[in-house]
Amino acid sequence: MLRTQKLGEADRIVTLLCRREGRVRSVAKGVRRTSSRFGARLEPFAHIDVQLHTGRSLDVVTQVETLRPYGADLSADYGRWTAGQAMLEATERLTPDEREPATQQFLLLIGGLRSLSAEEHDPPLILDAFLLRSLAVAGWAASFDDCARCSAPGPHRAFSVSTGGAVCPECRPPGSATPSPEAIELMGALLAGEWDVADASDARHRREAAGLVAAQVQWHLERGLRSLRLVER
Repeated sequence: MLRTQKLGEADRIVTLLCRREGRVRSVAKGVRRTSSRFGARLEPFAHIDVQLHTGRSLDVVTQVETLRPYGADLSADYGRWTAGQAMLEATERLTPDEREPATQQFLLLIGGLRSLSAEEHDPPLILDAFLLRSLAVAGWAASFDDCARCSAPGPHRAFSVSTGGAVCPECRPPGSATPSPEAIELMGALLAGEWDVADASDARHRREAAGLVAAQVQWHLERGLRSLRLVER
């Protein structure tokens, strides 16, 4: 579940990401009452099995079964909680059309939340890997080796967000960044799932890579994620 909004005195609008139907908004009636049968199950981060009744404008939640309440684990740690919030916000922004199938994004989100909950890696690394892979699923995969414009073999030192990643000296546009080779290698490892490389990186290169990941997200979504400001780097 991605988000909830208050509706009237006792209802909520819940935003769900479904495995087959993509992003769906539904009404959960009476869930803000203490007597609600499933109010506590309809919270952000919850992996749930939900039954919906087709309504005029919004579907109505009729039954909920909790599969995994990731929020219970993430709320115990500020770093994991804020990284998870950024994942939920990014997922909602990357699925702009309701009921458009987004199975890959669904699986990425579940995998990311599971990894955060299990404390498999440093939360910012999990978040940056999730963001890079989500952009790739959306069709915006960055190049971290060959030139993004002419495909000249890399590695290359310059990095251009607007061009699509690493660029050779001939294709380098004005304003390109010149990150350290280690930061570019780290982003490539996060995208490819090479966690031995990512886990061995140092804090300076992680912060450098995180800034470039945030810039890519802002460029493609046309504005940044508000939740990223709260993530501890």
